Amino acid sequence: MELPADNTELCFLPATEQRALIATRQISARELLAACLARIEAVNPTVNAIVTMDIDDAFGQADVADERLGRGEEIGPLHGLVIAHKDLLPTAGMRTTFGSPLYKDFVAVEDAAIAVRMREAGAIRLGKTNVPEMGAGSHTFNPVFGATRNPYDIGKSVGGSSGGAAAALASGMLSLADGSDLGGSLRNPASFCNVVGLRSAGGRISRAPLVTGWIGMSVLGPMGRTVADVALLQSVLAAFDADDPASLPGDGSDFADIPASASGRDLGGTRVGWSKSLGGLPVDPAVTEVLERDGKPVFGALGAEVQDLEPNFDGAEFSFRTLRAWEMAQKYGDLYRQNRRQLSENMVVNIKAGLDVSASDLYDAYTTRTTLYARIAGLFEDIDILAAPTVQVPPFPVEWNHPEVVAGETQDDYLGWMRSCWYISATGLPAISVPCGFTADGLPVGIQFVGKPLGEVELLRFALAFEQANPAWRRRPVLAGEIVQGRIHGDW
Repeated sequence: MELPADNTELCFLPATEQRALIATRQISARELLAACLARIEAVNPTVNAIVTMDIDDAFGQADVADERLGRGEEIGPLHGLVIAHKDLLPTAGMRTTFGSPLYKDFVAVEDAAIAVRMREAGAIRLGKTNVPEMGAGSHTFNPVFGATRNPYDIGKSVGGSSGGAAAALASGMLSLADGSDLGGSLRNPASFCNVVGLRSAGGRISRAPLVTGWIGMSVLGPMGRTVADVALLQSVLAAFDADDPASLPGDGSDFADIPASASGRDLGGTRVGWSKSLGGLPVDPAVTEVLERDGKPVFGALGAEVQDLEPNFDGAEFSFRTLRAWEMAQKYGDLYRQNRRQLSENMVVNIKAGLDVSASDLYDAYTTRTTLYARIAGLFEDIDILAAPTVQVPPFPVEWNHPEVVAGETQDDYLGWMRSCWYISATGLPAISVPCGFTADGLPVGIQFVGKPLGEVELLRFALAFEQANPAWRRRPVLAGEIVQGRIHGDW
């Protein structure tokens, strides 16, 4: 493999290629880390994606990685790759603020399970990525660190809640990043920032350490610049963990084989259900234009059978909102009672709603969600993949709290514009957002693929085939008029 011309080019290589360069000793882990730090110094003051760093510790990790390789020791699948954890993930020895003044100096006593797995796989932990307060909402701003800005237009939002992770990847600051997804927090920012975010089936990735092990719609997962990068990280994260009572069996090896097995694959015989609006949701025409121009035609060109359909998501609204509010009240109820004035309005509204949920409401929400699951999972008797918008709007102004109108329809609250993601969350099915194209204003638009129950492997293979036919991820952001080898980044 050929060495990139300069450090900026190195930073924008897919993680799979960075790892190959390190494994063949064409570059060192220390050199990759230094390149990422130079990139962070150049663009993070503008983008504000990475909010905590321990540079000395990161260089120490890189030196150990290089020494191990020099001694000929076996190396892990993430060896030498630079990562940062979402600032909701507990990390021993490094602060986790949750984007809240109440936790601005909090340092956990142990790492979350996925942080351990990434470290043991050879990743170099550099720091933490920005989030909304307590991860509530799909717009990344908080009173501790402020707003993260979209690298493709710094006047726009990056989405959320894994917004710092998405912006850091899009800007070339990291090799890989982790995130979490309740109502779209991996998929929404991936769409807004032209990267890839995967929501796995519940139980695929350990959520330990846990307080409430048997409840919750939120999952942890990978984010990367390409589908192969996401598959690489998924192969490390997806493993049985006895500390998570919902954990599924497996060791992640099925995901490690995805890049090689899907190379050059067509989609002959694959049945794709194309949903323009997920059952009638308002979708901004700018989003629809990109998806129907750069997304839908790819399926047929690759040999897939495409049928238009609009699934029935009756029950998604009630079940998701009820269960989400109840879970937030259980998790943050004491915080609300003791420190209400220090919480954002979004947090206050959601916790109050959860405190009002009755046992009867919970029963109705769980039974409604079960009916919804059966109905949507039943679609996969006739299709293999459901394709739809990831987000109903393009990236919106960073000063907004949320879009109040979508395609002419007023949204009741800050959750309204995110339905295209959390309708899928309510079903529990795996889903991925992949770069699809750009609006006339140069803003990224992702396409969402939904897989059958526990069908992440086939979902990733499908997404990789799509990405090979439509490599929209290669269009890089323009930051401060940067020019590389005579080319503006956005003209890739």
